[in-house]
Amino acid sequence: MDTTRTIEPRTAVVTGGASGIGLAIATRLAADGRIVAVFDLNGDGAQAAAAAIEAGGGKARGYRVDVTDRDAIEAGVADVAATLGPPTILVNNAGLPGFKPFLDITVDEWSSRLDVNLTGTFHCCQVVLPHMIDAGWGRIVNISSSSTHSGVARMTHYVAAKSGVNGLSKSLALEFGPKGITVNVIPPGFIDTPMLRASEVGQPAIFERAVATTPVGRSGRPEDIAAACAFLVSDEASYITGQILGVNGGRNT
Repeated sequence: MDTTRTIEPRTAVVTGGASGIGLAIATRLAADGRIVAVFDLNGDGAQAAAAAIEAGGGKARGYRVDVTDRDAIEAGVADVAATLGPPTILVNNAGLPGFKPFLDITVDEWSSRLDVNLTGTFHCCQVVLPHMIDAGWGRIVNISSSSTHSGVARMTHYVAAKSGVNGLSKSLALEFGPKGITVNVIPPGFIDTPMLRASEVGQPAIFERAVATTPVGRSGRPEDIAAACAFLVSDEASYITGQILGVNGGRNT
């Protein structure tokens, strides 16, 4: 029996794809045969990520896109559709963290976290979904945060925005499931990234204690998130939608 799997070269948009988890996702999807559009506020970083993917044998293109700028998203997606093919995979990974006591959070700081983490996800979904509807097939994976499970002190604005991503995703899954489109969430937990290192948990002594109390005995890697994402955007995951798949080494069960 032939067990060879063929992955169609569908086009994927990955936001925040120039570094960290986003770069790992973009790299993995390209390795799986996807055509990848790397969207990032850091345009040079996005182009460098795309160049590295192509050097490794994949197909990619980098775009400077601010996910709070609807016009920029629409222009970027239009170019993707014209040059790489209509995007039928969307990974909303772009995010803006925040570490501040609640009473010190300014209205501008509150708004900026909502704008990037939640409204940016809304913009990208709304712009890309018509391409998925036309194709009768689509995969959306939204990256939220394990902080939405229990909350985190001094990250109220970030946790509130990422919690909104969970609710948005569940509602989209119900609305667009009949059109062949799945929408799922990955809330990363204790992944060794620059954002984690900048937090209290990232301080060396606290980091080591966190490793010791993680059931699998290590911190997560961006590639762990990428592997879960690669599955959720596959044809094999067609019966999975509206789900929150924790990738956290057993820290949140």
